[in-house]
Amino acid sequence: MNRHPLPAGFRAIVTTAVIAGIALTAFTLATATVSVLFARAVVTPPRRREQDVRILASTPTTVTLSRTADSLTPGRYSLWFSADTGHARVGEIVGNDSTSVTRMLLGVDFGDLEAATRGRWSGWFFLSPADLGLRYADVQVPTEFGPAPAWVVLPEASGGRWMIGVHGRAVRREETLRSVPVFRAAGYTSLLISYRNDGDAPSSPDRRYGLGDTEWEDVAAAIRYACAHGATRIVLMGWSMGGATVLQAAMRSPVEPGVIIGLVLESPVVDWGTALDYQGAAYHLPGFARWAVRQLLSRKGARWLIGQAEAINLGRLDLVTRAAELQVPILLMHSIDDGYVPDTASRALALARPDLVTWEEFTVARHTKLWNYDPDRWNSMIADWLVDLD
Repeated sequence: MNRHPLPAGFRAIVTTAVIAGIALTAFTLATATVSVLFARAVVTPPRRREQDVRILASTPTTVTLSRTADSLTPGRYSLWFSADTGHARVGEIVGNDSTSVTRMLLGVDFGDLEAATRGRWSGWFFLSPADLGLRYADVQVPTEFGPAPAWVVLPEASGGRWMIGVHGRAVRREETLRSVPVFRAAGYTSLLISYRNDGDAPSSPDRRYGLGDTEWEDVAAAIRYACAHGATRIVLMGWSMGGATVLQAAMRSPVEPGVIIGLVLESPVVDWGTALDYQGAAYHLPGFARWAVRQLLSRKGARWLIGQAEAINLGRLDLVTRAAELQVPILLMHSIDDGYVPDTASRALALARPDLVTWEEFTVARHTKLWNYDPDRWNSMIADWLVDLD
């Protein structure tokens, strides 16, 4: 016999609380799982790239694609197709309707475009220094994990000024080729490098990105290589995560004062906290999950979940907070329509250090595709900045 029967109302409250507790636990577990998966994706080099553009038709002079934010952006671009077994170069838009956009076809480097149905957009455009018609050499930069391949492109007149180009996340050194002509015209030798886990350079033991917190060491190795081969004044240029990497290299590389004379940053990650929050929101992660992602990446105890050898010091990668520590001039170019890394932190850095930062705002151009959208403006900005640097 139940001597102390519970009131019906109380039983209902208990039942509701139990159900709510189960639901909350399920929600918490689901959020934690999503946070772990997102954090792992951030630092894990992708094995293949998403083919998010449908190829609808092609002729010898045009290609018709599905409408996407990238395919609708004016300029010259690469189109990788058929799981990256083919590559074409496309030019300006010649027509579009509610479902498609037709662009000039500038050439097919390899692959069967007529048979292709899907592809992906890229800002690389050039595939090797040979596409630029310039004299170059394949070299190896000694790094912590072994020789890392790089290209050296010499100027018409040799001298002590070098540019070291650092590509972004999930791409390779081909991304940096767009910078060679303007630097070469200014008398710079261009050293276009690979770094750990990018698919060209040797991998680190954990095979994880450090978001610039480890990759800077390979940039430091490139600086040593350049100095050993005659460099006396070096400009570091980085795209996206490469921007975060060269910022770290400028602040942490043990080089003599005056060797690194400036930085050029294109669509850079100036603060990973801002970039991660933006990306998390784009994937509809709730605020708690976005906070959890940052904790997972930066806490030693979470390394086994993410597969990292070391936690990432996100505070050290926040160059807005650390703006006072910067010591060399910076040309900072970012599009307000980036679509991947918001211009928020770039703009904040420019406001924090107007004495060092030359801020150049683009519109329409998307992430790491400022040259593709407006090469004349892009080149003239760098050329003018280099004149002022001297």
